[in-house]
Amino acid sequence: MAEATTEPTVKRRRLAWLRPPEAGPGGTMSIWDHLRELRYRLMVSFAGIVLAAIGCILFYDPLVKFMMEPYYRAQHILQTERGADVLVVNNGVGGAFALGVLICVIGGVVLASPIWLWQLWAFVAPGLVSKEKKYAVAFIAIALPLFLAGCALGYHVWPKGIEVLLGFTPMNMGISNLLEMREFLGMEIKIILVFGLSFLLPVVVVALNMAGVVRGYQLKAARKMVIFGSVVFAAVATPTTDPFSLLALAVPVTLMFFISEFICRAWDKKRGITEETAKEFAIDLDDGK
Repeated sequence: MAEATTEPTVKRRRLAWLRPPEAGPGGTMSIWDHLRELRYRLMVSFAGIVLAAIGCILFYDPLVKFMMEPYYRAQHILQTERGADVLVVNNGVGGAFALGVLICVIGGVVLASPIWLWQLWAFVAPGLVSKEKKYAVAFIAIALPLFLAGCALGYHVWPKGIEVLLGFTPMNMGISNLLEMREFLGMEIKIILVFGLSFLLPVVVVALNMAGVVRGYQLKAARKMVIFGSVVFAAVATPTTDPFSLLALAVPVTLMFFISEFICRAWDKKRGITEETAKEFAIDLDDGK
């Protein structure tokens, strides 16, 4: 009888690395359990991206064509309106292989977005009570469309960035622009991912609000700084230097913040949390110490 009970326990211990550590009452964990859970979430996300990237190999040619479509659009505009020649070249013996790895990995990141977005949520969720989880799970379902919408916006903005940057080519002087394909697609991928991740701002802010890290009144007080920070972030995050890409990122990020603030303030109001009650609660905690 003892052997029957110990064997499943030993088996569970051997397979413990396949599961995240269990949280205590109220979702509490030690710092080491949090680190173990973070490692687990990262491993699952990485495995999902790798498997999706391997699957992208089967659709390599359509993926390359899809990624090059912004270039073809910008090339047509530059040739017809400015008479500028634009050519894409692939340098080096290993250039084609490195290009294939880059495209498949980025395709894996996008295709595996439901996996790593869920792992991100699962890492935050234990800190919320069950009632908050019910509303937050419904809201987290918006994260995937937001991420994909941001990626789509970056994909459509990128041709305009190419046009603006290469538009400085002198007209009708026989000057050709040679673009290294790996560098060109690297910039495009950065644009797409930056836009996609930026559109996750409401999810992150509302999750922090539900976890009690930020309050709606704090977001209201930070409006001016956020607007300024959105412009600075867009200027730093976008690999191009054209104002069109900067505004195309800064404006949606600012709007996303306003949406996040509205949701957080409505959620705080529903829970009876205001600036006055939060300050009184902080004073009570200080007196208790």
